[in-house]
Amino acid sequence: MIDFTAARHAMVDCQVRPSDVTNYSIIDAMLSIPREVFVPKAQRSVAYSEAEIRLSEDRVMLPPRTFAKMLEQTQVGPEDLVLDLAAGTGYSSAIFSKLSAAVIAVESDPALRKQAGDAADALEIDNIATTEGEPASGDPAHGPFDVIFVNGAVEIVPDALLGQLKVGGRLVAVFVDGAIGQCRLMVRSETTVSSRYAFDAWAPILSGFEREEAFAF
Repeated sequence: MIDFTAARHAMVDCQVRPSDVTNYSIIDAMLSIPREVFVPKAQRSVAYSEAEIRLSEDRVMLPPRTFAKMLEQTQVGPEDLVLDLAAGTGYSSAIFSKLSAAVIAVESDPALRKQAGDAADALEIDNIATTEGEPASGDPAHGPFDVIFVNGAVEIVPDALLGQLKVGGRLVAVFVDGAIGQCRLMVRSETTVSSRYAFDAWAPILSGFEREEAFAF
């Protein structure tokens, strides 16, 4: 029998803290949310491993180190409204629920949405709304948002999605260009959106976030 509580503490002590994640609220949230609840039953023995966990053909749970470092980049606060894209089974949404006022989780896969809802209900989390939709479209009906978090990699971010950020809002995603992957933070101002490098990372590219291929003669 796996001691998931001990595994959760080991994940934080051996993967998260050594990666220079120093925000105590993030650490407390990752210690309090049972990650195994959001992992498919057949994979629960590796719920706290350092690798990504495949949820479906195009959805993964990001490795704890990558996820925690991305989370810290969002600078999420207790009054923030969060848009969680490609939310999968809802682990990222559950963590954000501890750190923000409310979370809108967007997931296109019906089976994953159901798992996310069931997990949130089991943990009695009441500030997450899980909605059906394509992650690249966001959720304009509930925006604008203080934080947009992308659970996967992008080549480009659609302008329509950037338009759902509040002034001062932050979007965090893994940007992939060929063999290079970087987590980047995008911040919206009154007139523009700036972008800066955070750290090297890798994740599968999500549908709808691909760069259009240029036509060549």
